[in-house]
Amino acid sequence: KSLIGASVERVEHGTTLVDQAGVTMAEVVSSIKRVTDIMGEISAASNEQALGVAQVGEAVSQMDQTTQQNAALVEEMAAAASSLKAQAQELVQTVAVFKLADGARHTAAKVNVRAPRSASSPFEGTERRSLAHAAKPAKAAVTPASKKSPTAKPPALTNRVGPAPKTQPKPAPAGGDEDWETF
Repeated sequence: KSLIGASVERVEHGTTLVDQAGVTMAEVVSSIKRVTDIMGEISAASNEQALGVAQVGEAVSQMDQTTQQNAALVEEMAAAASSLKAQAQELVQTVAVFKLADGARHTAAKVNVRAPRSASSPFEGTERRSLAHAAKPAKAAVTPASKKSPTAKPPALTNRVGPAPKTQPKPAPAGGDEDWETF
């Protein structure tokens, strides 16, 4: 009977150990699940990070292309400015041939073609109007004084440039195309 009692005790102790092993195995399985979930999250975060790095690389590539395009445009603008400067110098030399009365020629020859125009102050056309006025004969000298306002100042080049000679247009004769003249 003592052997049977000892055997029963050992079976009960073995059952307890098996129950503890089952609980431990369940904890190991749940821990493995948690580790698997964490590994999945790490993998998803790594994929998102790889996509983010790829997008950053694409953005850097686009910025590089834009920078290269801007550099090409700057080179084109510099070439155009150089060409425009050369054309302006040629124009100044061409216009310098014309003779104006009382030193107006000196004023036109002193035009500075090298003066850079800043991008913040757009061209308003005042220089062009004054140069165009200097090249044309003044019509203010021919108009009667009664039409002028009392506060209006005469143009600066009125005394320097004489009026243009007036020509009378010839009446066109009635007829065909053979009466046309070439100027």
